[in-house]
Amino acid sequence: MAYKIFSGFPFELKKVVSNAIDASHSISRNIAEGYCRRSIKEYLNHLNISLGSCGEFHSCYFSFREADQITDKDYQALDKLHYKVENGLIQLIRSLQKKKQEDVWEDSFVT
Repeated sequence: MAYKIFSGFPFELKKVVSNAIDASHSISRNIAEGYCRRSIKEYLNHLNISLGSCGEFHSCYFSFREADQITDKDYQALDKLHYKVENGLIQLIRSLQKKKQEDVWEDSFVT
């Protein structure tokens, strides 16, 4: 969605747009990387990095809206998805913090 909305920006803003798109992609990449490391401590760290990327992305599209570079409709679509992702991340972090506290995380490859 970010690429579709931001791809029409003028050349002068390509670096800013590229950073915004990268911030949005960083969210899922960090979730995946943290999970694949198998350690709950590293997973939580990467989830918090994802949450930071989520905030960075919000800052980007909010700034674009304030500068009238995206429409209200596009802003609302991005904001709705951002809210869903951010709250999902927060719930996942809370759940994993509880698992860590209770020491119920399995980090071996044995099934």
